[in-house]
Amino acid sequence: MKKVFLDAGYLVALEASDDQHHREAREHWRAFTKQLPELVTTSFVFDEVVTFLNRRGRHEKAVEVGVRLLESPSVRLIHVDEPLFEAGWSYFRNRADKRYSLTDCISFVVMEREGIREALCFDAHFEQAGFMRIP
Repeated sequence: MKKVFLDAGYLVALEASDDQHHREAREHWRAFTKQLPELVTTSFVFDEVVTFLNRRGRHEKAVEVGVRLLESPSVRLIHVDEPLFEAGWSYFRNRADKRYSLTDCISFVVMEREGIREALCFDAHFEQAGFMRIP
């Protein structure tokens, strides 16, 4: 089965009506879910999403999104353990010419390990790292 990485920016865009990519994400999601592949994300991405929503005074939305991610049969959440953290940290340290976040670097390591080529995201860093952005 095809796998696609699910990034925080896409999730926020789906949920936050004031996000610059909200309309695009919603329209894309409606079509995308007709043949939903396995979605893969990390506990760091999960943290980014719920923290972002909560810091904007949307605690109930943060909990709602968190529960949906944790309970979805279509989403596989990879917990960042020490070896994955170290691999992401190494990726980060070795790319001084990039403005990648540590979370992005961990995401890239996961994508490489899982053979994932596409990410639901609006972050150009994924393309810089050699992956394809959807939408």
